[in-house]
Amino acid sequence: MNIKKIKNLERIKNFSQIIFISILLSSCSTLIKKEYPLINSEENINENNNSEKKRIEIKFSCGKDGISKYLDDGWVILKEDSQEKICTWISIPATKDCDMEKDKGCKITKPDKIGEEKIYLLEK
Repeated sequence: MNIKKIKNLERIKNFSQIIFISILLSSCSTLIKKEYPLINSEENINENNNSEKKRIEIKFSCGKDGISKYLDDGWVILKEDSQEKICTWISIPATKDCDMEKDKGCKITKPDKIGEEKIYLLEK
């Protein structure tokens, strides 16, 4: 390629970069310029702070349930869900000849007790 073509390509590249940057900057300035009037701003802030509510998610598994403690404290249940959960595991020998104390490789671990996990979404 000759030198004129290379310079033209560089000019086009620089020009396109300038256009891109100017579009980017002009779009940011329009976002900044959009201001809303602050009328009684202190009252609005106080109302917003009072209307904000706290939310927590708690889980109870395998027959343990302490939800009444939260309800007595003023929390309200928004959502309640439950799912099956393994509470305890048991190890058994894989074969009749397996000595689990000597050969750890022949030990099989399987669920022993299956219970329920309750999940609560609370709001105060």
